[in-house]
Amino acid sequence: MYKILEKTPLNPTVTKMVIEAPLVAKKAEPGQFIIFRASEDGERVPLTIADYDRKAGTVTIIFQIVGGATMELNALNAGDSLVDFVGPLGTPSKLEGLKKVAVVGGGVGCAIAYPTAKKLHELGAEVHSVVGFRNKDLVILEKEFETVSAQVVKMSDDGSWGEKGLVTNALEALVNAGNQYDEVIAIGPLVMMKFVCQLTKKYGIKTTVSMNPIMIDGTGMCGGCRLTVGGKTKFACVDGPDFDGHEVDFDEAMHRGTMYRDFEAHAREAECELLKKEVE
Repeated sequence: MYKILEKTPLNPTVTKMVIEAPLVAKKAEPGQFIIFRASEDGERVPLTIADYDRKAGTVTIIFQIVGGATMELNALNAGDSLVDFVGPLGTPSKLEGLKKVAVVGGGVGCAIAYPTAKKLHELGAEVHSVVGFRNKDLVILEKEFETVSAQVVKMSDDGSWGEKGLVTNALEALVNAGNQYDEVIAIGPLVMMKFVCQLTKKYGIKTTVSMNPIMIDGTGMCGGCRLTVGGKTKFACVDGPDFDGHEVDFDEAMHRGTMYRDFEAHAREAECELLKKEVE
């Protein structure tokens, strides 16, 4: 059993948990993920590792409450335990040797972007972080990004936080200001990563994206995270989740993502009914 040591709501739909998992913390690296199971009959769900503390033996996860499994997870509190917490899985992000990097995070994807920015900072790289949210009420990890970044550009769709506009607007402004990046690392919604890659391809900047958003089972057996990279079939969970963004077929990945909407809606409704009965 893996004890929940801390539980903190970051915004109305996103929660942070610190889990006691010393063996996972010992080997965890940015870009990798874990698979949790909240109960004996619960769904197996992959979540990217948001942070880790090797000395304390803890792993931090940040998740958005969107379906039945994450609703079940969010119903637990500090002191409760998870049945399974398997990891670290996936290939670690390749960050060594980079001198100047732009890390672009969108929405809850910032939970994945932060450990990458933190590791780059620890390796001595100059990190420029571009983070975007729909509005100020959805902002997460603001202080954390400021701590590990030489520059943070804050964007929101409605202008209620930072500048009004898209992360691509901010990234292009940084490039046009003369910043020469060894690499751009983009993590967030598929459509965001697609347009970041279109922009960086125009400027000839190497770009890495995390395809974590399309993972389901986390083992490669379900085929749900199958995608085309450079004309070849890859699996986000076993071959990634990091890939060369200029080679990813984002349109195919986004189309495949719509296949599970009905299933997710039914799972969410079923979990709501279950929680309602427990309260009654």
